[in-house]
Amino acid sequence: MTVFSIHSSITGNRDQHQMIIPAYLLTAVLFFSCLSSKAQDKGKDAEAEKTIKASENLTYEANKQLAGDDFEDAEVSYRKAIAKNPENATAKYNLGNAYYRREDLGEAFSRYKQAGETATDQAAKHRAYHNLGNVFMKNKEYQKAVEAYKEALRNDPTDEETRYNLALAKEMLEKNPPQNNDDNKDDKNQDQNKDKDQQDQDKQDQNQGGEDNKDQDQKDQGDQGDKGDQPEDNKDKGNDDKGGQDQKDQGEDGQPEDGEGQPQPGQSELSPQQIQALLEAMGREEKRVQDKINAKKAKGAKTSTEKDW
Repeated sequence: MTVFSIHSSITGNRDQHQMIIPAYLLTAVLFFSCLSSKAQDKGKDAEAEKTIKASENLTYEANKQLAGDDFEDAEVSYRKAIAKNPENATAKYNLGNAYYRREDLGEAFSRYKQAGETATDQAAKHRAYHNLGNVFMKNKEYQKAVEAYKEALRNDPTDEETRYNLALAKEMLEKNPPQNNDDNKDDKNQDQNKDKDQQDQDKQDQNQGGEDNKDQDQKDQGDQGDKGDQPEDNKDKGNDDKGGQDQKDQGEDGQPEDGEGQPQPGQSELSPQQIQALLEAMGREEKRVQDKINAKKAKGAKTSTEKDW
């Protein structure tokens, strides 16, 4: 029995000793874990600080390039600075200024807005919203300009320039109150419809004028009767003169010379004078032919050597 009691006490001592060791080991593990975590945090902080520093250097380089009127390189440097550190409000603000000077108001608006949202100090926010208000003023968006200047004054109530701009924006807003978009759309549609109606009316007037001219031409042609189908009065007169000239140019035998006096394309009728002249010419031609026949009979074989005129 004694042996078991001793063994039991030893066993008990061993169990107690085994429980103490893990407690020391756990403390050591926690200690070294804390050291490792701190070292990692330190490494991350160093890397973040390095990135921030690189972004600041790029911003400084961009400022110099912009001062030297090298906008393209400055724009690239500012963008790289922002890519390195998206929280770089200075690079965004300066890039906005660069765009603003080039009248690129869309890009300027975007960069000023980003700068105002990113900036952590009131002075930087004030500058960003002040310039954002200037963009709205240039775009004649006076209501938005008022809100931007108000936000700028919230961050710096002492800036008299911003206060003056705010008063100017309010004055312009009163003179140019915003209109309902639906009303504007309806007015625009009405104007477009009016223009279309006017264009249609003009087109109809032109078409109607063409038909009236055509009807008048047809009426003139009907009135001309034996004067031919040409619609213009001066052409009709020319044909009449030519008809007289044809009769004048006819030879003794009544035949027109060189084909003159032949009906022109489009002439479907002859005047009474032309018909009479043609009949007389045919009569003379028939008489001339008959005379030649009689002459041949009288002269016999001699007629074969004469040229038939």
